Amino acid sequence: MYIVTCCSTVDLSEEHLKERNIRCLPFHYELDGTSYLDDFGKTVPLADFYEAMRNGAETRTSQINITEYYDFFKGIFEEGYDILHIAFSSGLSGSINSANNAAAMLADEYPDRKIRIVDSVNASAGHGLVVDYAADLLAEGLSLDDAADLVEARKLHAQGWFFTTTLKYLVRGGRVSKTAGLIGDTLGICPLLNINMEGHLIPREKIRTKKKVMAALVSRMLQVAEGGADYAGPCHICHSDCIDDADAVIALIEENFPNLRGKIELHEVGTIIGSHTGPGTIGAFFWGTENTL
Repeated sequence: MYIVTCCSTVDLSEEHLKERNIRCLPFHYELDGTSYLDDFGKTVPLADFYEAMRNGAETRTSQINITEYYDFFKGIFEEGYDILHIAFSSGLSGSINSANNAAAMLADEYPDRKIRIVDSVNASAGHGLVVDYAADLLAEGLSLDDAADLVEARKLHAQGWFFTTTLKYLVRGGRVSKTAGLIGDTLGICPLLNINMEGHLIPREKIRTKKKVMAALVSRMLQVAEGGADYAGPCHICHSDCIDDADAVIALIEENFPNLRGKIELHEVGTIIGSHTGPGTIGAFFWGTENTL
């Protein structure tokens, strides 16, 4: 038997992960110089975290180190399980290198145990979408190697599209120049971004007004979702302390996609992704055509 594992950048709730028996290892972040674990908002509620950012608090993130991965994987091996680990995008973090190094260290100690590590090349609930797929395959009884191979083949079909209502935090993270950020905020630009095939967050369109960028996100989804308007798979929406905007996007998607599998799942953007995108960010995640952008 094996267990599906991931890191906290999946932006799925702790309850969701526990229900699916998915083990999660937390990243770290700093808020005005104080270090915290990314613990589903237990220590610092996410509303407080984003309000602090609005008030000028400085945030930093740090990846999971080799020792943490080693201890995490070793504990699961000691329980008698193999591991299918779905890692945070290598395009956004080097944490997958630490996971691979920890797995190599454990190989000699546990020759009868196996670990497969898959780069999700995605973030937030797009990462979560890939993790959920791995959990589905485990529930269907697939072997570790067969499941890992299918996840590798499927992961580029996980589409992740974002918009944000301010360029301030993208400027701070170096993804947008200061000049472009100043002009964009003055003109009310709400950039539409996606996770590209290499796992990087890339601005795709500069759109004026929040209403228009919401429509543009749904338009992109119509273009790339599996089956277009007939898409019948799951959809996740993540928001960073902007629930009204999330509800508006959900209503638009439900209007255009009547065959979705179940209700759209709503999640909060956690502290790791949120440290870079800031409050006022919405992400939509679904299965689509293979990402070749």
